[in-house]
Amino acid sequence: MGFWIVMDFKKLMNSEEYEFLRTNERLGNRIMLLGLGGSYSYGTNNEGSDIDFRGVTLQKPSDLLGMTEFDQYEDDKTDTVIYGFNKLVKLLLECNPNTCEMLGLDEDQYLIKSDLGQELIDNAHLFLSKRAIKSFGGYADAQLRRLQNAIARDTLPQSDREKHILKSVMNALDDVNRRYYGKNGDIRLYIDKAENPELDTEIFVDANYEHFPLRDYTDLWGVMRSVVRDYDKIGKRNKKKDDNHLNKHAMHLIRLFMMAIDILEKGEIITHRVNDLPTLLAIRKGDFMKEDGTFSEEFYELLEEYERRLDEAAATTKLPDNPDMEKVEKFVERINRIAVNEEF
Repeated sequence: MGFWIVMDFKKLMNSEEYEFLRTNERLGNRIMLLGLGGSYSYGTNNEGSDIDFRGVTLQKPSDLLGMTEFDQYEDDKTDTVIYGFNKLVKLLLECNPNTCEMLGLDEDQYLIKSDLGQELIDNAHLFLSKRAIKSFGGYADAQLRRLQNAIARDTLPQSDREKHILKSVMNALDDVNRRYYGKNGDIRLYIDKAENPELDTEIFVDANYEHFPLRDYTDLWGVMRSVVRDYDKIGKRNKKKDDNHLNKHAMHLIRLFMMAIDILEKGEIITHRVNDLPTLLAIRKGDFMKEDGTFSEEFYELLEEYERRLDEAAATTKLPDNPDMEKVEKFVERINRIAVNEEF
């Protein structure tokens, strides 16, 4: 069982540290929902878990009719993120896991819930579609890559590690390639004999672009740089700390499959994984990790089973391919009319 039951989150929310919730002009009585995020929302927290609050707030009239814009409010000190309603809707339409989770909390995990917030929860089904297959599957794939990267970094010869990095970079570039495909040139990545004397082989890049927007170009290189940097980051391993991170990634990998299957089979968002906690907490505790830092055969059998179940749920789900935009637009317009007239 997690530790969240013994914590008074509402008292914490009312402390001076969270005064911005009451004084910021975009928050206060405009907040529709505010709830637990991260491990405390799943029930997988331990004594070292950070406290995250996640929420949604109404747009200001000037956002909808005037010249102002608002996507989200972030407070780094308290790890609080509150989305503007319109930004949240866009993410929900893609079945973004981080935002879907906000609509699937237990009642006592909500710290603020206005009537409009309840209406948003009641209409969560409007946003559920087969897009969840790609969105939750994509997040799960990212978690799996983190596991594979770390394990490969520690156990494979340098040349094999380089192949693994290349594969991870190519996976990370999938989305970038879709956005930039055929846009003023191309890029090719491949492995060849190393020029770096400390390596046997290394990854090389052939890039050919003309008249390419600088900001898009920096995004392209930023994706590749991030993968390589993350891969190299744990060159000097703190085994206990790193193993804890790996076990956490492994746990979230399985949790994402669990949540996706619920959405596809039941049309429900279940964030607090009460019935799955024994399995999830066992993974987080390290019960599936071997002495050498790799994962046991039992873990990969579990992963394979959830991959199979997700494929089956994807093939048989009754969810539509895409959300019913006419219904979504009516709902969004209703909420935003209330926001414009400040009738909340």
